[in-house]
Amino acid sequence: MPETTYQETSLKGVLERILFFNEENHYCVGEFRSEDLATSITIRGTLPHVQCGETLLIEGGWAHHPQYGKQFEVKQVESHLPASVYGIRKYLGSGLVQGIGKGYADKIVDAFGTDTLRIISEESARLRDIPGIGKQRAKAIKQSWDEQRAVREVMLFLKTYGVGTAQCLRLVKQYGDQAKAIIEKNPYKVAEEVHGIGFKTADRIALNLGFSNESITRIQAGLLFALNESEIEGHTGLPKDMLLERACELLEVDIELVDKEISTLLKNDILINNETAGILQSKPLFSAESCICAQLRKLEEASSSLPSIVIDKAIEWAESKSNIAFAEEQSEAVRMALTNKVSIITGGPGTGKTTLLKTLVAILRAKQVRVLLAAPTGRAAQRMAESARHFAQTIHRLLKYDASLGHFTHHADHPITTDFVIIDESSMLDSKLTAHLFQAIPPKAHLVLIGDVHQLPSVGPGNVLKDLINSKRFPVTRLSQIHRQSKYSSISTTAHNILEGTIACPNRVLQPTEIDPKKDIHFIEANTPETCLEHTESLLTRWIPSWYGPTASTQVLAPMHKGTVGIHNLNTHLQKVLNGSSKQFTLGSLSLKIGDKVLQTKNNYDKNVFNGDLGVVTSIQTDPTQITVDFNEQAVFYERLELSELQLAYTISIHKSQGSEFPIVVIPLLKQHFIMLQRNLLYTAITRGKKKVFLVGDPVAYALAIQQVKSATRFTGLLSQLTHSSV
Repeated sequence: MPETTYQETSLKGVLERILFFNEENHYCVGEFRSEDLATSITIRGTLPHVQCGETLLIEGGWAHHPQYGKQFEVKQVESHLPASVYGIRKYLGSGLVQGIGKGYADKIVDAFGTDTLRIISEESARLRDIPGIGKQRAKAIKQSWDEQRAVREVMLFLKTYGVGTAQCLRLVKQYGDQAKAIIEKNPYKVAEEVHGIGFKTADRIALNLGFSNESITRIQAGLLFALNESEIEGHTGLPKDMLLERACELLEVDIELVDKEISTLLKNDILINNETAGILQSKPLFSAESCICAQLRKLEEASSSLPSIVIDKAIEWAESKSNIAFAEEQSEAVRMALTNKVSIITGGPGTGKTTLLKTLVAILRAKQVRVLLAAPTGRAAQRMAESARHFAQTIHRLLKYDASLGHFTHHADHPITTDFVIIDESSMLDSKLTAHLFQAIPPKAHLVLIGDVHQLPSVGPGNVLKDLINSKRFPVTRLSQIHRQSKYSSISTTAHNILEGTIACPNRVLQPTEIDPKKDIHFIEANTPETCLEHTESLLTRWIPSWYGPTASTQVLAPMHKGTVGIHNLNTHLQKVLNGSSKQFTLGSLSLKIGDKVLQTKNNYDKNVFNGDLGVVTSIQTDPTQITVDFNEQAVFYERLELSELQLAYTISIHKSQGSEFPIVVIPLLKQHFIMLQRNLLYTAITRGKKKVFLVGDPVAYALAIQQVKSATRFTGLLSQLTHSSV
């Protein structure tokens, strides 16, 4: 570590460039033009929320870095609006104010000089004197300036609490210039209403503002936060003892106080005691699971709207049409789906789920039955449509979300028009989405759920497919016979070997040069993170393009976010080696180039894009900021405040890959990933590969994953409701 060479001093100047910024801890390295030294120096330290062009008063001392030489290590920083022409020009040219890029910044500062910022704030109409700035642009500049002022106030207020720029922007977007007042009145309300402001941050603010450690508001907020955190783990509720333990650990108060507030929340109908499941639930999740049960009961009790079908003849016709002799389990699945109002088909890769889907659709269309196909993700829906040769869509699009009303258009009072609904990748269904879906299915329709119960459960709370199967209330066909085989095919057999606990690495080699490109799965040894990164890069930049062509579609799937071969570092590294575009836009830790693969990280009903959708950046405009992303031939536009919804997707998590299938997948796998290593995680990753799978890593990590059979228990109320109701 470099050493400070003399006592602390202070410098004032302008931050000219940000060379490095870590969004998690706000550690920054930048070029700083010092007024005192009349030169540019390198500074480093924790500098929350700084922007290029800001005037900073920094305190610290000089240090010598063995590689980069003399640097100023910042201990404290105070931000000021720039006062000099140079500083104002740099500040406005950074793109911080919507509507002003470098070109307009130069024109405005040339016209108004050191009076520029006052004019923008108090006499913004004068901006129209600048050539090219009309009424709309002047209005946008003023609006953005006012927003930045509010953001700056909130940032200065929150800077000691570790609240990042993106969160401050969300606060201002939601509360406007009232943001600071609302935070001061009740920080816990903000944590509940604004994504990204968690309980722990709100709690630090509240305690510093003088809120009592044992206040009712704090304890109730802590309880609801603990329950909400459990939803992130996939639970739809928690046993009371576990909720008490988690809340007490979080709040550091006596258990009697927490127990008392649980009673209050139960009395006020904010929490629900699901006695049959032995868990406490939030009202929305209890209602969702109750709704699932009620809608299944309606489906079971209502008569079928299907025309008369002689099933054996229909199966014979389908076999003749497809020139395939069905296995007995496949014929049974078709029979079951056509004779039961609700049925489930589950099986691994290569067991014939696609053939069944195609067969059911062909029979139903021949009988002029109205059939709807849907899946949880866009890629899964696209794959479903290609397999069945029939239109398929995401569940969100099927239900038609109306942003102006804040809910789905199709529901119990306005059901979808159909006789038969088939849902693929049903292991991804969480409780809330399932409730919305089942409400919208007319009672006379049939429902078929297709999925692989051995995959990872849904990202959202619930374990719907497994709970439905375990309830034994509905007919289930388990497909086990592998049909997809050839001389070089072993993805399917490897996946089944994983489920059976076989730990031998498939086609194990020491170097990429030893790979047989005809085989569909390989394990390339790499015992260190650096070697793993090197082999992953060489596969993507050299070997895969040479074997399968330069346009081969490859997706890297990683178990964890952090580390040398974690998602974040892999994305940063692969962006550099795979995308040579010079057109780049940077906001905080996110840097985008034209041609970048990106992932949508939250549902955005206004834009009709959803969590897990993959796209490509097609254009970047910086004045004002607008990024265009192509999601499966749908152009979606993002403004500056919306970019937090995107992340690079050269590498995505295995969880995010659910419901998708890629021609080629590369999977880094090391012992450092041990926290995440589970049999179902490895199984899910390998089954995402349609044609080729390359595992890169340590054979010991592969064995560890297979040996970790028992995945974490999910507490849900659905199974108990199903088994205790008269569905």
